[in-house]
Amino acid sequence: MSDSIVIIPTYNEKENIESIIRAVFGLEKCFHILIIDDSSPDGTATIVKNLRDEFPDRLFIVERQGKQGLGTAYICGFKWAIAHGYDFIFEMDADFSHNPKDLPRLYAACVEQGADVAIGSRYCNGVNVVNWPLGRVLMSYFASVYVRLVTGMRIQDTTAGFKCYRREVLETIDLDHVHFKGYAFQVEMKFTAYKCGFKLVEVPIIFINRALGVSNMNSSIFGEALFGVLQLKWWCFFRKYPQKRQ
Repeated sequence: MSDSIVIIPTYNEKENIESIIRAVFGLEKCFHILIIDDSSPDGTATIVKNLRDEFPDRLFIVERQGKQGLGTAYICGFKWAIAHGYDFIFEMDADFSHNPKDLPRLYAACVEQGADVAIGSRYCNGVNVVNWPLGRVLMSYFASVYVRLVTGMRIQDTTAGFKCYRREVLETIDLDHVHFKGYAFQVEMKFTAYKCGFKLVEVPIIFINRALGVSNMNSSIFGEALFGVLQLKWWCFFRKYPQKRQ
């Protein structure tokens, strides 16, 4: 039994899914993987289920009907991981934009540095993004600056999606009342953890744009994040956040 599980949401990732699973399982530290697949028409789930014969105790899949969004996929995964007793719960993309070799570094930030949330950060040590168009780099970077200014979080990469949570963080946050389903979900989870008194630590990574498959990112997702941040700030004036146990 591993104490760590990596949640990977998928939608049409047949070009990447077997490779990313084998890369994670090839690490020295033992990680389990939970795939949350939103009815990928390209057969992603079938590939995963075939691999379960090879990794029956380490690879798991939840299949959902329709494309329900990134945030709900992670919420589903968080609840599954908590129910199955994992202590460290990771978020990671399927497309190798997040390097599996960085998973042990995020784990170490929690175990050795006392982080409650370890964030794989593109911006805490300069701008470490490869193969993104300049416009998208600038949009992402300044979105993080904007979020930092509005929320007061001292985090360079506020929109990062490569993270490790201690179990207690996800048990403290009311997962049924997380509002956003798209890009703003990542901001909301960090902001809520921050308001609950948890320690957020950034771990520098190099983010590499996908080589295979098609990105699900679009400008409307960025728009949700920008306006969602204002909502988060407004809501926090009227909401009492449960606090980390001392």
